[in-house]
Order: sequence, then C-alpha cells, then structure tokens
Amino acid sequence: MFSRSGRIESIEGDALTTEIGTVVLENPVMLASGTAGHGMELSSSIDLSSLGALVVKSLAPYEWQGNNSPRLHETPSGMINSIGLQGPGLQYWMEETLPKLKSEKVNVVLSIWGRTLADYVLAAEMCSNLPEEIVAVELNISCPNIENRGEMFSHSTESTRSVIEATESIIKPRWVKLSPNVTNLVEIAASAKEAGAEAVTLINTLMGMVIDIDERKPLLGGGGGGLSGPAIRPVAIRSVYEVRNALPDFPIVGVGGVASFEHVLEFMMAGASAVQIGTANFANPKISETVIKNLHKWCKDNGVQNLKEIIGIAQRS
Repeated sequence: MFSRSGRIESIEGDALTTEIGTVVLENPVMLASGTAGHGMELSSSIDLSSLGALVVKSLAPYEWQGNNSPRLHETPSGMINSIGLQGPGLQYWMEETLPKLKSEKVNVVLSIWGRTLADYVLAAEMCSNLPEEIVAVELNISCPNIENRGEMFSHSTESTRSVIEATESIIKPRWVKLSPNVTNLVEIAASAKEAGAEAVTLINTLMGMVIDIDERKPLLGGGGGGLSGPAIRPVAIRSVYEVRNALPDFPIVGVGGVASFEHVLEFMMAGASAVQIGTANFANPKISETVIKNLHKWCKDNGVQNLKEIIGIAQRS
C-alpha cells in the first residue's frame, strides 16, 4: 500500500485514519487542486504535514498561460473562476517545487491535465518514476478536448475511459476527478472504474457565468467559469451519495463547499472516504487545521473509534 506518515502524530490514535483504495492517510482532510497553489503557497500558514494530503494545482506536460483576466469573481455563497489551468508545466514543478514539498513531509497528490489524449500520454510518461511523497495522481479531465470540438473529456463515458487508458503507464494509484455538469454521472464513474481508476473525486466545479451589466458582456475574461464554494455542496453530496449507492466498492473523495468538520462528516456519511477543502482556503488558509482538530473532538465526544465507521452510513438509514 502507498502510505506515508507526517511529522505530527494523531492525538487520538488512528481515529481519523482512512483508506482510498491502496492509499492510506492519517486523516481524511486534503486541500483541493487549484486552491493551495502548486504546493508551497500555504506552507507559511499551516503545517502541511498535518494534512491527509495536498492536491497540487493541475499541471500539463508543458507550460500554460491560462485565460485572460479577470479570472475570479465572488458570488453569493461561493466564487466563480476562469483561471484556465495556468501552470509552469510538469518538468518545472518536479525540478523546482517537488524538492521543497519533500522537506515538508506532506503527502502529495499530483494533478495532471491535457488538451488531447497525446497530452495525457506525455504527462503519464513524465510521471513514470514518481517519489514516495506522491501517493496518488488525480486526473483532471474537466478540460476541453480540442480533438473533439472542445467537448470536456469528463462529459462522456468514452472520453473518460480513453484518458484513463492513456495514462495506464502511471504506477501510482489514479483518481479521476469528474464533472457534475452531466446527466449520467454514475455511468461515467462506472466507466472510470472499469478502465482502471482506483478512486473517483466528486465533484469538479459547476459551469456558470456572471454578466457585467455596465459593460454588457461576461465579467470573466474567459467568458464562463467554474462555480465553487458552499453553493455547490448539496450537489456534491448528492453526487457522492448516488455514486456510492451504485458502486459501493469504488472509493470516493468528496469535494465541493467543504468549510467545517460537519461538512466532512456529511460527505463521509454520504459515502466518501476522504474530502478536499477548496474555496474555503481562500477565506481562511488555516481552516484545514481547525477541521482536523474538530474531527478528533467529534470522534471522542461520539464514541467513534474510527471515521471509517460512518462512511456511507446514510445509505443504510
């Protein structure tokens, strides 16, 4: 099994230990891709080793400039972004950022993306010899496939399967992050499982748009964007619940509007084995430490020996 221990040992034994397939984490709290930079940005605010894992901002096998500004806009109960997956590329990250993360003793989940299947193949080849600090690779497939009229890879069973098959050279466990902007999420999750994904991350952002009424045009430089934050949490919870119900042996990582320990419990009761905190990091970079501390307290107060006891419990009510 792929597992590593951070510097800080659990004050309540292994009450928070969880498993996502073959990946073992000391606690179920991760930072979501795109909300903690490429790894080191929050290191001055929190002890990164206290996290279950840190999911880095998605990286392509090449440098990418992203979309025009403005890229972010606050919305009621959330935010909408059109960053466009800006990043320095995998090679630069591995040479410049990964060594620093190693010194932090944090479990890292590498996130990769591409615009074509060939991009994913190349990214996978660059990930053929990853160090132990990287415990899994998350496949971000909510990206336009320029070889298929710009349709998102995550919007069909066929293209989802094709990306997973294109990255089979990656030895580390692969988690596929799916889009909620579909009507057949369970079918797509099933195709991901059949193609070899070890887990599924639910959900990516919802598609949205904000209009600048003075300029009479979309506010974001990229036009539309991805909605995240508390507003999407009920959608994420239901997505986790439905996939867990249909595929009870397929590990799920829940993400979408997590901002408290209660939200973590909600996701886990719906069927997630772990969660990722995203947009809430922008408002409070220390929120993950508070959530972990409160999870320990909740387990103690409620006589729960390990949070694994509650995974999917809402399915049985």
